[in-house]
Amino acid sequence: RDCQQADTKYLSGWKQWKRTSRKSLKKVLNEVKELSSYLELWRHDIHSIEGKFGTGIQSYFSFLRFLVMLNFIIFILMFSFVTFPSIISKYGIFNSSYAKIPPKNIELHCTVYKPSGNKGLVYFYTYLKDLLSGTGFLEVTSLFYGYYTIDAVWLSITRYNLPLAYLLATFAYLALSLIWIIGRSVEGFKQNLVHGEDQFQSYCNKVFAGWDFCITDPNAARLKHRSLQYELQTDLEEERLKQKIADRTMKEKLRIYSLRIFINIIVIAVLSGCFYSIYRATVFSQENSNVSIRYDIRTDSIGAMQYLPSIVITLANFIAPQIFSFLIRFEDYSPAFEIRLTLMRCVFVRLANIGVLLFSLWSQISYCATKECVACGYNYELYPCWESDVGQEMYKLMIFDFIIILAVTLFIDFPRKLLVTHCSCKPVQWCGLQEFGISDNVLEIIYGQTICWIGTFFSPLLPAIAAIKYFIIFYIKKISLMHTCKPAARPIRASSSNFFFLLVLLIGLILAFIPLGISIAHIPSSKACGPFRNFNTSWAVVPHTILGFPTGLQQVLHGIASEAFAVPFFMVICLIMFYFIALAGAHKRVVEQLREQLVMVRFDPLFCTRKV
Repeated sequence: RDCQQADTKYLSGWKQWKRTSRKSLKKVLNEVKELSSYLELWRHDIHSIEGKFGTGIQSYFSFLRFLVMLNFIIFILMFSFVTFPSIISKYGIFNSSYAKIPPKNIELHCTVYKPSGNKGLVYFYTYLKDLLSGTGFLEVTSLFYGYYTIDAVWLSITRYNLPLAYLLATFAYLALSLIWIIGRSVEGFKQNLVHGEDQFQSYCNKVFAGWDFCITDPNAARLKHRSLQYELQTDLEEERLKQKIADRTMKEKLRIYSLRIFINIIVIAVLSGCFYSIYRATVFSQENSNVSIRYDIRTDSIGAMQYLPSIVITLANFIAPQIFSFLIRFEDYSPAFEIRLTLMRCVFVRLANIGVLLFSLWSQISYCATKECVACGYNYELYPCWESDVGQEMYKLMIFDFIIILAVTLFIDFPRKLLVTHCSCKPVQWCGLQEFGISDNVLEIIYGQTICWIGTFFSPLLPAIAAIKYFIIFYIKKISLMHTCKPAARPIRASSSNFFFLLVLLIGLILAFIPLGISIAHIPSSKACGPFRNFNTSWAVVPHTILGFPTGLQQVLHGIASEAFAVPFFMVICLIMFYFIALAGAHKRVVEQLREQLVMVRFDPLFCTRKV
């Protein structure tokens, strides 16, 4: 510092000002960053959870906070570019007007759509049923796709293309989610690499550099002390398991591998049963709905059939993870790997359940047995506005998922706590207090987020419901953790958990691309509702918009979309990727050499002198 201050005297006035400005800007940015940390949502709550239950459980609540922020941003995006222009145009706000989409080259019977809005005297249970299913008064609101029947919004002399904005907003929220998740995954991957290095180095970092000497509050110091204690317990537990695996005899290895094969056969049988049950429930529900529409039958039993797929999926999502969590105890894995394997099995169940439901719906939507149906391109009798129907299914799944989470906490977790506390029976005491299952709880929110990604195209305001749902779940899980759970007997490392949670969430996002891509580019759009009623598919609005561009710009865009551009671009991307892979390998070798030199310095202090 003295040398830098001495050198400053010989610098020009411009360089001195630039150096001073850079230091001042850096200081201001650090202060803003420190101030913003105090405004962070649930900052104190999450630190308290970290101190009492370790960084593994703290990573779950941090992950939940991330999803609240993500859904809030997606809601702002969809509301600003889709819902808000529709609302202001219909009410004439800001000197705005709108043009409804006139049907062009469409058979008249394809344009008939009569939403099931409530008329006349309506009982309270009808409103409750509509609130749970998205039908009735909710079907005709801005919550669902069928509400947006506007072709253009005019703000003074400016034309706003709503169909194009609807599609681009969908692409934008998917791209935003992808970039945000990848960015956080890179940070988690770096931490995972650090913790994956030499355990002796990790142990030294915790002992000699783990304490934050800026802490002055006694409560914060106690929480930090507990956090370091959990980290050291995790290291010792991992070393104990590694030693146990290394000491296994051949007979023990054969026994454990045979048991794992048998358990995986049971897992496959459970998965097959779940998929078949959901498929049969969906087909049975749609067939009964078809009969009721064709013969104008309205009974409570027929109306209850619309909930059958959601109920079966909810039951499968509740029962299957319980079975997997029970079976994983006999497979003798490490705590971190137990969470990963259970999470992957349960994620496969839940995400595949959504896929089976959508496949069953699409098979019913695309089924055409008459010439009138073929003219429309989809089953217009059963699904006059099939996008709203799919949105209602996603809405029901999200509502039922929240109800199950709330019911399990109120009617299972708290009674178990009361029984263990006030009942001295041996069976009750043997069960004991439950541990906070990280894999089950993470699975719940990843499943709900995948539903949100798929359903936002069909229900633009679904992210707002998801954000409110996760906000409430945070407090439900916090109360349950503090009052009904005990600390985990086998500590879990947060660095690997954070990265793996984001990796599974990324899998859910990639899987959400598939049904959305099929809905946008393959299935004919509804001719009776929605912003794409005059297009064969939702994607058709893009080439239609490009036709209105100048000829030169059209040629450039067609050139970018052609194979002549795609093939060289793909080759260049591959070369860049191979370059970075080779560079990463070279850096890794350099790091290994430096680590070997550090080992030599540790055992031979004269090593550095000889190198010099």
